[in-house]
Amino acid sequence: MMKTKIRFLGVAAFEITNSQGKVILIDPFLNENPVSPMKVNDLQRVDLVLVTHLAYDHLGDAAEIAQRFKCPVVCGAEVKVFLVQKGVDPGLIRTVPWGGQVNPCGIRVRAVECHHTSFRQSPKGDYLTGNPLSFILYADPGVRIYHSGDSAIFSDLKLIGELYQPNIGLMCACEIEKEYLEKLGLKDHYGNEMNGDEGALAAMWLRLEYAIICHYLNKENHADIDHFFAILKCRYSDDKPLTKPLALNPGEIFEYEGSGE
Repeated sequence: MMKTKIRFLGVAAFEITNSQGKVILIDPFLNENPVSPMKVNDLQRVDLVLVTHLAYDHLGDAAEIAQRFKCPVVCGAEVKVFLVQKGVDPGLIRTVPWGGQVNPCGIRVRAVECHHTSFRQSPKGDYLTGNPLSFILYADPGVRIYHSGDSAIFSDLKLIGELYQPNIGLMCACEIEKEYLEKLGLKDHYGNEMNGDEGALAAMWLRLEYAIICHYLNKENHADIDHFFAILKCRYSDDKPLTKPLALNPGEIFEYEGSGE
């Protein structure tokens, strides 16, 4: 059976290696990420980058990576403007709206609705905004990986689950540690766009087989992760949860065997 490898790189960054050895990075926040085990200079191969929105901890090092590896970037139009101003070849960038699909490098990507914001000052000093994205990545035959971006919960996640049937969800459903946020000047921050309870419900609505929670620096003693696990582990089919929850340490790899269909 073919295996897809999903490596957590801290916060919302993931490296996905498909059965053909192609490497996809999602929200590649590496160099300034205090827990990422990989920095841009450590990367050996990147075939594709996906960016959900302009926030610094999601856009991350996409510009430097695209320039180094000459790889396509899938993103929204506002992210394209930012990347081009940073020197990325516009011919490498594939912009998609909600519902749009592209197939760079033979790797199919679908953008789906995301309830959040994408806003940032550009390198030239103007202000950019656009629709943030969530993604479904068709990493291998029978392997459909959903990345929520920073989406809040919304009821049409049920429709996304019914229509597109993702197997695995990368669910941003944690509040990043307050000490770290305060260092960035974010005061009085109280909760991410999805907390652990909402993330668990979203995972069930999406009909996921595995739900990998993310958007944290340290998984130990994290209330959102505890709630996420407690809810999903109570939803059983036979002797296993309907949706199996996972929380990875930065650098840890989860391997998934696809059906090949």
